[in-house]
Amino acid sequence: MLHAIAHIEFNAINLALDAAWRFREMPDEFAGDWLRVAAEEAGHFALLQGRLGALGFGYGDFEAHDGLWRACMMTDHDALARMALVPRVLEARGLDATPAIQHKLAGIGDRDSIAVLDIILRDEVGHVAIGNHWFHVLCRERNLDPVATFRQQLAEHDIGSHRGCYNLAARREAGFSEAELAWLQTPPDSLAH
Repeated sequence: MLHAIAHIEFNAINLALDAAWRFREMPDEFAGDWLRVAAEEAGHFALLQGRLGALGFGYGDFEAHDGLWRACMMTDHDALARMALVPRVLEARGLDATPAIQHKLAGIGDRDSIAVLDIILRDEVGHVAIGNHWFHVLCRERNLDPVATFRQQLAEHDIGSHRGCYNLAARREAGFSEAELAWLQTPPDSLAH
């Protein structure tokens, strides 16, 4: 589990750097935000490498998926798509999953890994907030409704909205609106298509 999270953080470094470079037509503040995110993701990766080492393992000892990098490639054509799908979906899912992971780690008494995940969760709220900020900036610039545009991006890229437990407090802190949170919690069979 810790290796999978380390892999996510490693890919997140590259995703943030890619956003800063690929969408260089965006304001300098955009690049600055994503360079800061990349530095924080590198810090997270180092913390997780430390935990893996303390447990007798290293990064690369286990298989890993390429889901985050596929998302990078799928959104390489548009900053709005990147902001909609990477911070607002993939990183936001991390906000939701972390408390349950910490609960599992508490069950085996791994307080050191819980402390690392506390740091990561705190920072990831900020990363999702940055994505939310730029998503809304781009929606305003294009005269788009953010909620409708988010739904359209999910449909266009064939990404089902995540159903299940949400870390509503973290998502609110990261800038999700009450309308978005209500929509996310709507059972899939009752959503209008």
